[in-house]
Amino acid sequence: MTGHPNESEGSPLPLRERKKLRTRRSLADTALRMFLERGYHEVTLEELVSTVEVSMRTFFRYYSSKEEVAMAAENELWDGYADEVARRQITGPVLAHLRECYASAVRGLPTDWTQRYLACRGLAARTPALRVYHAGTTQDLQLRIVEALEKEFDTDSREDVRLRLAADMALAAVRYGTKNWMRANRHRSRPGNAETLIAEVAQAFDALPGALTLTADTPPDTA
Repeated sequence: MTGHPNESEGSPLPLRERKKLRTRRSLADTALRMFLERGYHEVTLEELVSTVEVSMRTFFRYYSSKEEVAMAAENELWDGYADEVARRQITGPVLAHLRECYASAVRGLPTDWTQRYLACRGLAARTPALRVYHAGTTQDLQLRIVEALEKEFDTDSREDVRLRLAADMALAAVRYGTKNWMRANRHRSRPGNAETLIAEVAQAFDALPGALTLTADTPPDTA
């Protein structure tokens, strides 16, 4: 699972790398457009590579499967999130750290990313094969976050279950915050941009402490 590098970051990429980036992006954009127009199962990889005018060998140089190219926008986020967690040093509470890593990952993506992300998540919602793929890549992300935490704390998560619980809670906040963001965008109550996504996920993170102490007598949170 590899995301798209951001061409605007750092020094300009060499010409060869820019061409590779354009080919990869063209495959992902064309695949998503064709899947949305005709349906995921109705489009073959042969049709996709013919439309982009590349070989099947070139396709598999960039993507391992039809599912991966369909979910390219989500994989960009997952890779960016895992990279941020691995790169940043923890200086406070772990959940706050994971929340900030998520926000940084989203802000580091291209400006058109949110629309591609909304489209691929909508496609996955009505395509069982993509929901299975999404579950697998989310599990992979959880393992990558746990590995980064193990390295930071110099301990095995099998001996300190808090590391796995922290990763699980962070991804639960991401999942439910994203669902609320998509629902708000669908109902046009809030724009579906990067900052509103970050805000919804942050709100879900902020709800975690209250969820851990929730009892039958706790009044509902209507905020």
